[in-house]
Amino acid sequence: QVQLVESGGGLVQAGGSLRLSCAASGRTFSDYAMGWFRQAPGKEREFVAAISITGGDTYYPDSVKGRFTISRDNAKNTVYLQMNSLKPEDTALYYCAAGPSTSYIIRTYRTLELWGQGTLVTVSS
Repeated sequence: QVQLVESGGGLVQAGGSLRLSCAASGRTFSDYAMGWFRQAPGKEREFVAAISITGGDTYYPDSVKGRFTISRDNAKNTVYLQMNSLKPEDTALYYCAAGPSTSYIIRTYRTLELWGQGTLVTVSS
């Protein structure tokens, strides 16, 4: 099993940048594809980014494409989300999650069992 702990959230002005980290415990981190999701108050949880087990494939929705970059370091058991050009609408609680593949993460995330506790990102206008 893998346990996930996010960090790096905070308050930033619009146009600024943040880098989120998700540290995984356990020795099987490299067996999982990883994803980032976010949930704003009163809204559904939404997909933000996913990365394959090797890191060779990444996926983003149009809302963050070109601004956010997901990466992973399997030696450090960590996945990152670099967020640039932040907008007030990016304000949300950000979660990382682990799954068997990127397609599983993107299409069936409601059934994912491995989630972190979330880190809050607030973007002021």
